[in-house]
Amino acid sequence: MARLLLINPETALEQALHDDVKLRGHQIERCGGHVEAIHRARERPIDVIITSPIATFSEDLAFAKELHVVRPSARLIVLAPSATTEDVVNALREDVFACFTPPFDYQEIVSMVRGAIAESGKPDGIELISGLPYWLTVRVSCQLLTAERLVRFITELQSSLPSGERDLLLTAFREMLLNAMEHGAGFDADKVIEVTAAKTARAIVYHFRDPGSGFDRMDLAHCATSNSTEAVLASAEKRVELGLRPGGFGMLIVRQIVDELVYNERGNEVLLIKHLS
Repeated sequence: MARLLLINPETALEQALHDDVKLRGHQIERCGGHVEAIHRARERPIDVIITSPIATFSEDLAFAKELHVVRPSARLIVLAPSATTEDVVNALREDVFACFTPPFDYQEIVSMVRGAIAESGKPDGIELISGLPYWLTVRVSCQLLTAERLVRFITELQSSLPSGERDLLLTAFREMLLNAMEHGAGFDADKVIEVTAAKTARAIVYHFRDPGSGFDRMDLAHCATSNSTEAVLASAEKRVELGLRPGGFGMLIVRQIVDELVYNERGNEVLLIKHLS
């Protein structure tokens, strides 16, 4: 049984956690602030802590540093009123499990809590390599939960974009990340993908490098090349034959969202480029 501690939680989130079938049997407690949370962490093990949505990000990061000293195995999920690019980078630096800013999606937070409980006591899965506000590079373990965590961090990193444009761009990012994990590493958690998110005055650039042997870009029968019924069905049949997860439309979608999609010669590195207006 895992132990979950909520710091001054919103009623709706607390209720969502109690109502979740997969969290039944786990112990869910609440406390009034960071000081009390540290005191409880000293007393006995805590698997997951969710911060107060009204505390500032800087307060939560200071709490993260102290928590790592007292209870380094605890997973910390940060809820905050807002987050700067520097906040997101520092959250990765302090091994924060995930961070959210309004509007909060309670079901997404609940899902992240389930993942945090499942991964409690295991290596973090995200290693920060470059932590500049305009150049973020991480190495991530090839598992679905780690992919979802990284997408959440990148979502907050691009919070300055209009929501519709950001959602589309994150769709492309997620698809290419999962593509690298699946085809380049076979979802082997012992293998890593290197991901860079860079921003210039005129563009947002995502770079993915997987440990695979690459691919022949002329042999993409498992990917739909158009949205015609024939292409979609042929792609679906090929993916079943190859034992791949359902899909095949990812590359088609990505090409419609980004302005440039560039592969290296080997086929195990790709650049996604979105021009800024």
